[in-house]
Amino acid sequence: MSIEQQPSLPPVLRPANPPRRELSELASRFARDVRGEVSGVTLSGITLATADLRPGEAFVAIRGVNRHGAEFAVTAAEKGAVAVITDEAGAEIAESAGLPVLVVDDPRAVLGALSAWVYGTGAGEPLPLLFATTGTNGKTSVSHLLEGILDQLGVVTGLSSTAERHIAGEVIVSRLTTPEASEMHALLALMRERDVEAVAVEVSAQALSRHRVDGIRFDVAGFTNLSHDHLDDYADMEEYFEAKLPLFRPDRATRGVVCLDSPNGAIVVQRAEIPVVTVGTPSIAADPDAAARADWVVVIDDERASGTTFTMSGPAGSHTTTVPVIGPHMAANAALAIVMLLEGGYEWDRIVAALDRDGGIDAHLPGRTQLVSGDTGPVVFVDFGHSPDAFEKTLAAVRRVTPGKVLMLFGADGDRDASKRYDMARTAVEGSDILVVTDHHPRFEDPDSIRATLVAGARKARPDAEIFEYSPPETAIVAAVGMVGEGDSILWAGPGHQDYRDIRGVRTPYSARELARRALRAAGWPVPDSHWPVPYADED
Repeated sequence: MSIEQQPSLPPVLRPANPPRRELSELASRFARDVRGEVSGVTLSGITLATADLRPGEAFVAIRGVNRHGAEFAVTAAEKGAVAVITDEAGAEIAESAGLPVLVVDDPRAVLGALSAWVYGTGAGEPLPLLFATTGTNGKTSVSHLLEGILDQLGVVTGLSSTAERHIAGEVIVSRLTTPEASEMHALLALMRERDVEAVAVEVSAQALSRHRVDGIRFDVAGFTNLSHDHLDDYADMEEYFEAKLPLFRPDRATRGVVCLDSPNGAIVVQRAEIPVVTVGTPSIAADPDAAARADWVVVIDDERASGTTFTMSGPAGSHTTTVPVIGPHMAANAALAIVMLLEGGYEWDRIVAALDRDGGIDAHLPGRTQLVSGDTGPVVFVDFGHSPDAFEKTLAAVRRVTPGKVLMLFGADGDRDASKRYDMARTAVEGSDILVVTDHHPRFEDPDSIRATLVAGARKARPDAEIFEYSPPETAIVAAVGMVGEGDSILWAGPGHQDYRDIRGVRTPYSARELARRALRAAGWPVPDSHWPVPYADED
């Protein structure tokens, strides 16, 4: 696929042998009103989008920001839908489709329960072991670390993260950090069908607020940290934090593992309504004493560009291993993953034996401080971090493995939380020797204005700093590589695993990893071979 081509949507996954449910039973369980004949009608699935609808499925029509989903009921009927499930307002609109209409008070709020019933994936049903991770930063890393260690244990795994969906070895690019409830339950049904034994799921605050994981009870829930982000979705940090806490209720999870490195970790422990085990890394914790009192304590032994060696000690014993990414925060993520596995029932000795056999944790973390450069020349990391806290931690980690200069390259999302831009710029310039500001996803904002805000914030924080501005990113990375040499490092923060840029609603194929390699190659530095896939993802 050429770099100019528009990427296509990845498929919504469903079981190969979908269920057969009676529409009349669904109506009796969930609907407060039924319009049309439901007897003798069977359904094989449920979906929110006509683009993904398959014959025999029910179409759930939800009121959107600008339009009501019921306006697409005729399209749903043409594609083979057997019923429409919607609210009172939607029912009036959907009647022209000629399908049975089931009326519920709030279609989104009931979608999880509906999907769990349709696919047989609710609490008490036979399912893989389910691990959920929430927090501001580290959710994706912990999810991929969980999967990597489970693979080392010989477990057939599943994964749902911001970057990818995995089903017993098959890789599908993600659309949302956490899928809509209908897709999530269909995915679990497919995983069960393929004999997946354990699943790692990244759970965003939005997923909890928007009912995307309703109807699922996780075996273990993990909490990484909380920092400034998503204030475009939540009124303030307190509301954002409160959105995450329901994951630690008994209707959502059986057990919890909480990292105490950020202040909110202790509050999660206090507010959790399930048994909780704690993990702490005193060297990076906001409260080192509290982290040192955690059930499991992490000590950093060595940091290199290729990985971080750490020792974790707790009730089951002590063990030293290596995670294949830089930074104490990544060691903390790895320890959180290991303790989550212990709480899920995997034995300590089995985990230790697998890690020793393989020389450490064997996991691929797409776009998470990903090393894209070769053996000589400047070291280049591409990272997904897009918050001040993520910048601070990752820049500090890059600094510790860099004998020379550290160059920071970044941009900011358009049409997203603008309140964090100043702190992003301040943290970036304070943690680097050279700062290069460029574009990220401008969406429908003016990219010149976004860059100007970032440059102004950086200059206010450090008036004497070397600060440059380049647009587009293709130009910025070439300029950045020209400013550094052997012994120096570049941290390109923001794009991470993503392979598109959103420019006025058009998603253009784009890979920071590949662009960095091209710039290095053009400057005469050796780079590893790469094969650039062009996936498509929609972050939240």
